[in-house]
Amino acid sequence: MDWRDHGILLTTRRHGETAAIVEVFTESHGRHAGVVRGGTSRKIAPILQPGAQLDVLWRARLEEHIGTFQVEPLRSRAAAAFSGRLALAGLNAVVALLTFCLPEREPHPAIYTQTERLMDLLGQDEIWPLAYLRWELALLEELGFGLDLSSCAVTGSTSGLAYVSPKTGRAVSAKGAGEWADRLLPLPPCLRGEGRAPDAEIVLGLQTTGYFLAHHLAPSLGNYPLPEARARFVDQFTRRL
Repeated sequence: MDWRDHGILLTTRRHGETAAIVEVFTESHGRHAGVVRGGTSRKIAPILQPGAQLDVLWRARLEEHIGTFQVEPLRSRAAAAFSGRLALAGLNAVVALLTFCLPEREPHPAIYTQTERLMDLLGQDEIWPLAYLRWELALLEELGFGLDLSSCAVTGSTSGLAYVSPKTGRAVSAKGAGEWADRLLPLPPCLRGEGRAPDAEIVLGLQTTGYFLAHHLAPSLGNYPLPEARARFVDQFTRRL
């Protein structure tokens, strides 16, 4: 059996003398692994870089087999990824989270589309962090842990929203928070798609999405810790403040 798709290369590891096992996040087949024969050769190895956009043909005798990939490059993102520390840290965070979060061979076309758009912004450091924050929100939504930031969970008001409940993921207004404010997570305007999104606000937003990734999503996957690549990206970005 076989299929053809396009996708984003996530990981590569050596397999035997000359082959490589790669994982590709594809639009129609999800996160999928396969063997690339000659994957360590001078011709193919430069293609197999994290973030690369590939056309892939997968073949296997049976569906449950790992199978083999034939790969053709569509777009390299190496130059953008190595344009600076923030870009490289951002790329590593994205591929690490996708590898960590996504079930194998399960299509997620919505997050695939958003991931491809995010990857195409690599190297544009002025807009990348906000795009990345929105991508994390979308990832939580896609995997069943979306935040409800539309109205206050306590008062029902749609104004004065300042916090997020760490238990429910719902917004809470300053008035509704009362004496519980110090136990809630920040809700900067940029999390709701409002305002100019200065870096300090984006950092607060990443604090909130990071909490739900670590304390809601990760436990559902076996309680493994989040990939360190995400923390390194946040640290690299925070240094701009």
